Amino acid sequence: MSSMLRRRGLLAGSLALTAAMTLSACGTNDDAAPSDSAASGGKHTVKTAMGDVEVPDAPKRVVVLDTAELDSAITLGVKPVGATHTGTGSGFLGYLPKDKLEGITDVGEMMTPNLEAIAALEPDLILTSKIRHGDKYAELKKIAPTVMTETTGEPWKENFRTHADALGKKAEAAKAVAAYEARAGKVTEALGGKEKAAATEVNVVRFVEGADIRIYGRKNYISTILADVGLGRPAVTDKAKDGFSYDVSPEKIDLADAEVVFHSTYGDPEKAKQKQTLDSALWKSMKAVENNKVFAVDDELWIQGIGYTAASLILDELEADLTK
Repeated sequence: MSSMLRRRGLLAGSLALTAAMTLSACGTNDDAAPSDSAASGGKHTVKTAMGDVEVPDAPKRVVVLDTAELDSAITLGVKPVGATHTGTGSGFLGYLPKDKLEGITDVGEMMTPNLEAIAALEPDLILTSKIRHGDKYAELKKIAPTVMTETTGEPWKENFRTHADALGKKAEAAKAVAAYEARAGKVTEALGGKEKAAATEVNVVRFVEGADIRIYGRKNYISTILADVGLGRPAVTDKAKDGFSYDVSPEKIDLADAEVVFHSTYGDPEKAKQKQTLDSALWKSMKAVENNKVFAVDDELWIQGIGYTAASLILDELEADLTK
């Protein structure tokens, strides 16, 4: 069964989890009943990578400039008025419910947001990270209070807390975290417990247009989820530069072998050398391939989403694939 079909089959259960995570969150910012502090124009201070920033207690017009911030907002029941898209031409994150994305204005490609389009939306809060848009901070903060985390990826849980603080959604965030942790524990149980999970070595491979193939290390978003389930990782992951990824050519793809291999593709599959690699003798000789333990997964979900809604869907796929 293809990754996309499998994900559709799991969507209902995952959306139920998302609903539980956001039980007390409003459907959108515009539908929220204002709190006393919001009604009186209350504000609070958020600690950010650029220093302390004063934001509205209940922002109504939020613009998000990266995928993690979009996932965080939707997880917390906030529909942004504007968001950037990734450079793959796929638009907003495809795994998020369409009704949660309907009406959001596209303000440009993620690395080159259109500042005029952002200003035209008259936001009262902008969410992003220093690594993405630190060079635009001076311009962004003139438009609206701008909350930047230091980076993206591995510190996604800490970043989520910052997003929740800025959005005035700390209580909703606590519920989202608790739901995710409980779900991760159930996946570990489904795999036979902590010892069996740890004995299952898993690799994540990403084919990237215009770059070498990435074998993901231990310091990135997806690897934190694997760690939360307690899954094992092969020795090659320790060769990853700065813990992020160990990059190889198709001629060295056998280094990615493990008991289980998940792979995704960013950009054009041909330019990312996906087909060339998957058709190669080296790939076909890997034990994961021979044992039918290789799974194609959605890149937006597994790599780009970087949030709790994505994580809940990933947990569903991990359980489905690893218990076959």
